[in-house]
Amino acid sequence: MSKTGVAVLGIFVVDLAFRAGSMPAIGETIAGSGFAMGPGGKGSNQAVAAARAGADVTFISRIGRDAFGDLAIKTWEAEGIRPCVARTAEAPTGAAFIYVHETRGDNAIIVVSGAADGLSPADVDAAADAIRTSRVFVTQLEQPVAAAQRGLEIARAAGSVTVFNPAPAGAFDDSLFALCDYVVPNETEAEALTGIAVSDLDGARRAGDALLAKGAGTALITLGERGALFHGRDRSLHVPPFAAGKVVETAGAGDAFVGGFAAALAGGADPLEAARFGSATAGISVTRAGTAPAMPRRAEIEALLKR
Repeated sequence: MSKTGVAVLGIFVVDLAFRAGSMPAIGETIAGSGFAMGPGGKGSNQAVAAARAGADVTFISRIGRDAFGDLAIKTWEAEGIRPCVARTAEAPTGAAFIYVHETRGDNAIIVVSGAADGLSPADVDAAADAIRTSRVFVTQLEQPVAAAQRGLEIARAAGSVTVFNPAPAGAFDDSLFALCDYVVPNETEAEALTGIAVSDLDGARRAGDALLAKGAGTALITLGERGALFHGRDRSLHVPPFAAGKVVETAGAGDAFVGGFAAALAGGADPLEAARFGSATAGISVTRAGTAPAMPRRAEIEALLKR
């Protein structure tokens, strides 16, 4: 079977981003300094990042028959992403509240998956051909675990490279790790999965060992402004961060990393070089506002890597 490109299973939501100097306390109203609405959702963001990084991308999900769903379709058309997406009138397209600190760019997020919360293994089976023919398959945990597991099972059986971004951190059976060539949590998620604090590289390596012991092929732990740790059974290396300018917003950085990493793997890059490519993708994304709109193009990523 000829394999090419990246298949992503995940959700689309509309991001509602509010900028302010602090989060309000319960019962408090504060004045913000900015607002923006745009396309988001971890899976969709990763699909956009991979497409802009040069990969041929298919996105698998469910959305509502509403204005937010229309925005999803327009977003994928503009990025050249093939949607393998069901539309339903029974639930709305999801949305996310994003608080962004007005000077530091760090964030807090509440996400409601909406129609994608109904994604089932049967929906994934309906998209099985797209998964089987992909060189790399990516999924996360904003949709139900059963759907993510079914996607990983199909990809693994077909010999596709499997990338699992266990975000947001939630409960699932450890048997899922055995389906993952790469598990890509951030520090918080790695600690939630292992019980090991990831406050430095040594902590990240201990958490990486625990993830390998659970069955993952390689642990790739993103560390924010400290870069990432590529932790495999035969090598453990720090992937440095890439400074591309003033940090504006960090909300999409993890998705940029995953999408860039997947695109590079699909293009045949060595996994460690793919991780560097993902780190550079994330480094550019944080210099821009928004999540999907902040994803850089391949030429920008390559230019930063050469620098």
